[in-house]
Amino acid sequence: MINADKIQGSRAVLKHIRLSPTKARLVARQVQGLNAEVALAMLEFTPNKAAKFIYKTIASAVANGSYEASSVEIISCRIDKGPVLKRFMPRARGRATPIHKPMSHIYVEVGEVKKSSNTSVAKK
Repeated sequence: MINADKIQGSRAVLKHIRLSPTKARLVARQVQGLNAEVALAMLEFTPNKAAKFIYKTIASAVANGSYEASSVEIISCRIDKGPVLKRFMPRARGRATPIHKPMSHIYVEVGEVKKSSNTSVAKK
């Protein structure tokens, strides 16, 4: 998935976030491949719990590489499944039903994009 034009990446990891991985992946897919500055601006105004955590992780990855947000691109934004807190809810007639509270691990990798001098010209 990593393009040959991208060089020198830095990454950040945020583990054990009390957030469902399936809900977080919806937001992660939106920012993958975007410029970091554009992605951070987009996540800032996204009304989603996952957006706040992904924002923090992208900002951390940019800072880890001592980059400016405008000069890097998000190479990968991956959400993995973490441990699950298992709880029980009392029900009628002395029974109990299980409650699963999932956690997520967020992995973000950013890298500088080498600007190639050979730009493709749009055909008429």
